Amino acid sequence: MDGDYVVGGVFSIHYDMHTVKYNYTTMPEPLRCTGSINSRELRFSRAMIFAIEEINSSNLLPGSTLGYHIYDSCASVLMAARLAFQLANGQDPEFSFGNDNNCSQSGMVMAIVGESGSTPSISMSRVLGPFNIPQVSHFATCACLSNKKQYPTFFRTIPSDQFQAKALAKLVKHFGWTWIGAVRSDSDYGNNGMASFLDAAHREGICVEYSESFYRNNPRSKIQRVAEVIRRSTATVIVAFASSGDMRILLEELSREPSPPRQWLGSEGWVTDSQLLRFSFCAGAIGIGIQQAVIPGLRDFLLDLPLAKVSASPVLTEFWESAVPGESLCDGTEDIQTLQSPYTDTSQLRITNMVYKAVYAIAHAIHNAVCQKTNSTRECDKLTRIESKQVLTELKKVSFSQNGYDVSFDANGDPVATYDVVNWQRRASGSIELVTVGHYNASLPVGQEFQISRNLTWMEGSTQVPASVCTDSCPAGTRKVLQRGKPICCYDCVPCPEGEISNATDSPDCFPCSDEFWPNAERKTCLPKPVEFLSIHEVLGIILAAFSIGGAFLAIITAAVFFHHRSSPIVRANNSELSFLLLFSVTLCFLCSLTFMGAPSEWSCMLRHTAFGITFVLCISCVLGKTIVVLMAFKATLPGRNIMKWFGPLQQRMTVVSFTFIQVVICIIWLVVSPPFPIKNLTTYKERIILECALGSAIGFWAVLGSIGLLAFFCFVLAVLARKLPDNFNEAKLITFSMLIFCAVWITFIPAYISSPGKFTVAVEIFAILASSFGLILCIFAPKCYIILFKPEKNTKKHLMNKNES
Repeated sequence: MDGDYVVGGVFSIHYDMHTVKYNYTTMPEPLRCTGSINSRELRFSRAMIFAIEEINSSNLLPGSTLGYHIYDSCASVLMAARLAFQLANGQDPEFSFGNDNNCSQSGMVMAIVGESGSTPSISMSRVLGPFNIPQVSHFATCACLSNKKQYPTFFRTIPSDQFQAKALAKLVKHFGWTWIGAVRSDSDYGNNGMASFLDAAHREGICVEYSESFYRNNPRSKIQRVAEVIRRSTATVIVAFASSGDMRILLEELSREPSPPRQWLGSEGWVTDSQLLRFSFCAGAIGIGIQQAVIPGLRDFLLDLPLAKVSASPVLTEFWESAVPGESLCDGTEDIQTLQSPYTDTSQLRITNMVYKAVYAIAHAIHNAVCQKTNSTRECDKLTRIESKQVLTELKKVSFSQNGYDVSFDANGDPVATYDVVNWQRRASGSIELVTVGHYNASLPVGQEFQISRNLTWMEGSTQVPASVCTDSCPAGTRKVLQRGKPICCYDCVPCPEGEISNATDSPDCFPCSDEFWPNAERKTCLPKPVEFLSIHEVLGIILAAFSIGGAFLAIITAAVFFHHRSSPIVRANNSELSFLLLFSVTLCFLCSLTFMGAPSEWSCMLRHTAFGITFVLCISCVLGKTIVVLMAFKATLPGRNIMKWFGPLQQRMTVVSFTFIQVVICIIWLVVSPPFPIKNLTTYKERIILECALGSAIGFWAVLGSIGLLAFFCFVLAVLARKLPDNFNEAKLITFSMLIFCAVWITFIPAYISSPGKFTVAVEIFAILASSFGLILCIFAPKCYIILFKPEKNTKKHLMNKNES
């Protein structure tokens, strides 16, 4: 149809083109389209006519009309390029003999709507660019077309695949799929779209098991190979970035031999095509679709096909003949109102709305080029000569709203990217319907782009999201270790090493707990380490405390026995004063072991070591005094010797006080310079904390032990020297045994102390204190108490002096 300003249209009304064989001897046959008609593309072309007629009846171009020239490209690059040249050349101008003798612009193409595919659109844009003829595509989504240096006159009302690929990757991530298969059309649309998707998927941590390309004109063997790859794959999710025509060929091949259930995720190119809903094994497919729209009056226009109009158009005639099923011959009486075809289905207007908006965008650009504002109104002069370059300039600036949908272009000629999320859902009747289940808006902040508001159905009618992973998620407590030679989504789950945790699934690393924490058995979280010390409430502590208190009571009872029989020969003969002092010091030795129990504190650490050192020096000093007394007493019985005057009671007291004072001074210096203090031992055991006392100054500690050891050794030597003295009851023998036990205990204590772990270190120290204390009281006082209590006849001076009655 001619008009004052002509708009071109190119659609893929047929999917195949007659193959021309050149023999170079005859004129080549003209290019022509063959195959079945694509009723969806026919609807696109009719929507363009509807929009132009609607514009002509509106006030958008008052006094002027739009005309159109619509062509079928057969989805062929060759045909698309030929049509681009034909539209660019235009027709011979028609002259009118008006007053101004201006030429009519009838037949000159101001802009072109189309093509549906990206590859044909690229070939057209390369031809139209040098002529400055704007091209507005409704369905060419290749991101490459946003390059204004290569395609300066290209615009589109459908978003770029750059946004669709990103949306598909986020959709895959949203449902937790990390192991997918990928198929694509072997075209600019499929190859560029899939490249963008794979790049976005890689950034989202998604792995691709395979990526196969195909084209509808490929040999069947190639299509079969792609189908076989899908059947053998382990990925249950397939992302298909393909055109509708290509996808139909692949799905037909897959339908011949059913494959394991697969969850399809599709691009706009095929997932919203109602003609593909017949492939029931794809039920549950989910994908990205252009926003659904409503175009008032379009359905009535599409159904307005009187016989005269059909007969006048070869395309409509072909459609009519192919659309009436079961009829061997069309007679023109068929009712198109009852026809179930993508042509008449206006319930899912998506790409059709893109055609509608493209026509209106061109009309607004022409309006802005030819209409001038006068007194707040627009007046348009249809005789004003404009060129396509002017329309191109105005097209870059258009911004309007039509039927509630905003139309504008950015610097790359792209619109704002908004999509519907669609789902193939099975009806109760068994048929499949296309349902909008959510929306995607690329202009929203990260994480808020998706709004999925309705329940989805998945493959085989499941309501549960299918899993598609190379390896099941690693639970908390493990970490991922990549499998050699496989993608990053294929890994082994290795338990965290000792002392480390992972508290999230699919953790790439394990993390050590802080010093005072330790992992639980599952190694999912860090728990406070149990604190260990020798408690008086545990069995070992109770036993040691019982022996400590029992030893103290034993010493007190012994002192009571000695005090009650203090006038008896055996008590008087063994230096009762030193004996009572020794019993007192032994009692303190027993009780000082209690200071080693319980949680160490600053005071208990200082008390336990100093009390131990002082009481044991006091004890050994008393034993040493008794040993010296025995030796002096024996020497005093020899004629002419009065040695006891040099070691009388005063000297004995001074000996005990002197040695004890020296030890007290050592302890005071130790406490002042570097006293013992409580610490948390984190090194002996990794999984628990040992509360213990640090020595502070090691010199002070070994000085205290050294003084005790020196006294014990000196006492032991003297006792050995006095063990064979001729008295019937020689206390030196008892002292020798007690010192022998004392030295043996403390010599064996050293390796036992070093090798004992944790609280058992303290237990060994307490055991050494108790053992040496019991050795002293049992060896020195037990025989005497036995005679006092059970053998009183031996408690006589005569018996003690070992004098026979004869």
